Amino acid sequence: MGSSGAKWTRRAAAGAGLVTAGVAFAAYRKFPFFFRQYAHEMSLPILPSPRVPNLLAWPDKGFHAAWLGHSTVLMKLNGYTVLTDPVFSDRAGLDLILFTAGVKRIVAPAVPLSALPPIDLILISHAHMDHLDTPTLKKLENKRTEVIMAPRTSDLIREKRFAKVTELMWDEEGQAGPVTVRAFEVNHWGARMQTDTYRGYNGYTLEAGGRRILFAGDTAITDAFRSVRAGRPIDLAIMPIGAYNPWIRYHCNPEQAWLMGNDAGAEFFMPVHHKTFRLSREPEGEPIERFVAAAAGRPERVVSRGVGEEFHWS
Repeated sequence: MGSSGAKWTRRAAAGAGLVTAGVAFAAYRKFPFFFRQYAHEMSLPILPSPRVPNLLAWPDKGFHAAWLGHSTVLMKLNGYTVLTDPVFSDRAGLDLILFTAGVKRIVAPAVPLSALPPIDLILISHAHMDHLDTPTLKKLENKRTEVIMAPRTSDLIREKRFAKVTELMWDEEGQAGPVTVRAFEVNHWGARMQTDTYRGYNGYTLEAGGRRILFAGDTAITDAFRSVRAGRPIDLAIMPIGAYNPWIRYHCNPEQAWLMGNDAGAEFFMPVHHKTFRLSREPEGEPIERFVAAAAGRPERVVSRGVGEEFHWS
């Protein structure tokens, strides 16, 4: 590269740095709490996952699932792979090119991106940064992978780099391979920033191979899960149980998650949205303790309690 080219590159990099710094300063003025938390978390280590699922042992028959962290669940339905709300970055937050301004992981993903099997379908519930992580989705771009997401959110990803991208409205169905996906209304909101309040947010049911799975995304208490039961009962409900203190208007507490899953007729539960990021004030271990307590005399219905745990149904 000639000297003029090198100078242009340095100027471009400097310009990008100034833009990033300006955006970061503006974001700090609006969200000082998160930036103070960012500084506090810089010295904290990301712990390894307590368990690592043995994905190579998963057969192509039956239903298999593993909680990889936060709301990211890997499922395999008769050989067809589904990944929910994939977040594999060290931080979940605003991508400022040179760094991500957001909360830091407590624990690493149970499986790194490089060890995932080929993904057939990515399911995204809504645009919040701890559910729609653009750096992760860029790494998952593949012409064999389909994406199903909430209304008015596909502009956040590079659609042409996937096989197909479908936005589902509430009560709409989509077909991805052998899986029928139906979106339903939950009690949350979809804005990624303060101004894009037009974005949608979904819960989903998945049906394939005689199994029916519910992925709730994020939700506060609602009776909408009763309508999900209108078909046949749910085999596995993937329910959020954390970030309720003080955000109870937007996130359910563990007892409410148990109630809503039962409203849907769930036989088994995989509780998620806890133990991965510090998003709220409740102690790290409280959500799962309360959820298991809510299960009362049926603890076997709670199929995972820690990151990396697996569930199998032949």
